Amino acid sequence: MQSKLSGLLNGELTIIRIIFYAGFTFIFGYAALFKVFEWPPMMTGMEGFGFSRTWTLIIGYAELAGFIGLLVGLRYPLVLIGSVVWLIPFSIGAFTAHMARSEYQHFYNALFCCIASVVLLITDRRLKIVYQP
Repeated sequence: MQSKLSGLLNGELTIIRIIFYAGFTFIFGYAALFKVFEWPPMMTGMEGFGFSRTWTLIIGYAELAGFIGLLVGLRYPLVLIGSVVWLIPFSIGAFTAHMARSEYQHFYNALFCCIASVVLLITDRRLKIVYQP
């Protein structure tokens, strides 16, 4: 039997999860599309990081696959978990690259994605994370 507190916490976790999911999906959605459609400021920025056009497109299509997985994951939860795990390296890479270049307007999006990926995995009821020292 659940207490009122645990029911409240489950409701709050659902709201937090929805907020982080929406932000995570939005950020990766527009970042992927800007790369895939070769938006000039994005291409210039990626060149500044040392990525050629080919690598920018590869990263864009990989992010787009993760974004589509996030959308499909609304129906199939295991796809959602896989997509979040798939996008973690891109979150960390964006965070590292924007920190190195002191691009703080993009730094916060990358930081949010790093935090959101952890929150989405921790709050998933189907995924059990166990720590054993």
